[in-house]
Amino acid sequence: MRPIWTGAIAFGLVNIPVKLYSATESSTLNLDMLDKHDKSNIKFKRVNEKTGKEVKYSDIVKGYMVGSKYVILDDKDFEKANAVKTKLIEITDFVNAEDIDSVYYETPYYLVPDKLGVRAYSLLREALKKTKKAGVATFVLRNKEALAVIRAQDDVIILNRIRFEEEIRDTAELNIPAKADLKPAELKMAVTLIDQLTSKFDISKYKDTYTEELLKLINAKAKGIKTKVPQMKVVHSKTNDLMAQLKESLGSNKRKKAS
Repeated sequence: MRPIWTGAIAFGLVNIPVKLYSATESSTLNLDMLDKHDKSNIKFKRVNEKTGKEVKYSDIVKGYMVGSKYVILDDKDFEKANAVKTKLIEITDFVNAEDIDSVYYETPYYLVPDKLGVRAYSLLREALKKTKKAGVATFVLRNKEALAVIRAQDDVIILNRIRFEEEIRDTAELNIPAKADLKPAELKMAVTLIDQLTSKFDISKYKDTYTEELLKLINAKAKGIKTKVPQMKVVHSKTNDLMAQLKESLGSNKRKKAS
């Protein structure tokens, strides 16, 4: 596995040389885009809008429009903007992880220490575990400032990129219903149903079954086997009465647990 960023974590005056690795990989099938007429692959090209000719990747530069002209930027310019943030993940605060709303979480990464940072890495990891805190840090990744939460899990320190507040859309734009006129008995029964369905979270029991089923369909189609479109089954009660639906839900769940 290749690191996607190399630098250091800093908390106080302690600097830990680290490498950043992606913590995730896609579980979806890699589907190619084809021309439906002859099944040829569709290729995307970088084309000069004036000449219509393809441009080599080595000849592509980045620019920002100022007035009517482009200002061209190279890798050194991005580093010059803030040399520290391009190489340093600086923890500025420690917080309770549960205080961070899940809407802010974005992408997880693994932080691995360089040889010179093993003891300091272990110190930070064990201190995070003991205090049950998470560090909040900023750094620059791929020419963009990132806000991150740093926490310890088992033997590894995980960095989770999180979104800035201004990146979250205001819910005022949505047509959200006002508080409904609920009956106390309905709410009590809904809470009972939630309690009945509550269990300890175990990520291993959740699988990406759609990808597996899609692959089965692809293999069947390759063999010329036709597959029928499954009919959607209505699992809820036919009645619109909330109390009746809740009672039926409670009863069906008891039957499932008993079987």
